Amino acid sequence: MKLFELLFGRMIDRRTATWQNELVARHYDEVQNIYKTMRGWRHDYHNHIQTMKAHLSLGQIEELADYLSTLDKDLITVDTMIKTGNIMVDAILNSKLSLINSKNIEVNAKATVPQALAVSEVDLCVVIGNLLDNAMEACLRQKTGERFIRVYIGTLKGHLYLSVSNSAGGVIKENGHYRSQKQSSTHGFGLIRIDKIVNKYEGYVNRQNEEGVFATEVMLPL
Repeated sequence: MKLFELLFGRMIDRRTATWQNELVARHYDEVQNIYKTMRGWRHDYHNHIQTMKAHLSLGQIEELADYLSTLDKDLITVDTMIKTGNIMVDAILNSKLSLINSKNIEVNAKATVPQALAVSEVDLCVVIGNLLDNAMEACLRQKTGERFIRVYIGTLKGHLYLSVSNSAGGVIKENGHYRSQKQSSTHGFGLIRIDKIVNKYEGYVNRQNEEGVFATEVMLPL
C-alpha cells in the first residue's frame, strides 16, 4: 500500500511539474508577443513622425492635417485593449487575447467586471486564463480562416457571467463530461481547475457543443 502511495505521489508530482512548465512556456509566449507588438508600434511611430516632419518642412499643412486625421482613425482600430474595470482581469485578458490574435484566430471580446467581487481575483483570472487557453487550443486544431473565439463577461442575475465560445471539431464527451483533446500528460487539468473554482464558490458551469461550436458558460456569485 505504501509503495502504491509513493508511486502515485511521484506520478502526480511529475504531472504537476509538467503542467507548471507548460504554464510558464505559455506565459513566455504571451509576453514575447506583447513585446513584438510594442516593437511594431515603435517602428510605426518613428515612420509617422518622419512623414509628418516631411510635410511640415515642405509647408504642406493640408496634407499634414489629412495625415493626422488618418492616424486618428487608425488609432481607433488599433486600440484593441480590453478595459474591464479590474486591473488583474485586464492583464490576463489582454495577454491571452494578444497571443490568440497572433495565431490568426478571429476574436470578438466584450468584458465588464464590477469593482466589488465575492470571488478572489486570482481564482477569477485562473478561470478566465484556462477558458481562453482551452478555446485557443481547440481553434488551433481547425483550418485557418475557420477559427474564432467569442468572449463575453458581465453581470447577470446577481452573478458574474462568463461566456467563451470557439470553433471546434471532434469534441469528445465521456460519461456526460467533456474531455480535453490536448495531447499531453496534463490534458484535462484546465477543465478540472475551472470546475474546482466554480464549486468552491457554489457557482455554475455549463458546456455545450453544437455544429462545430464549443461554448462554456460560468456564473459566479457577486
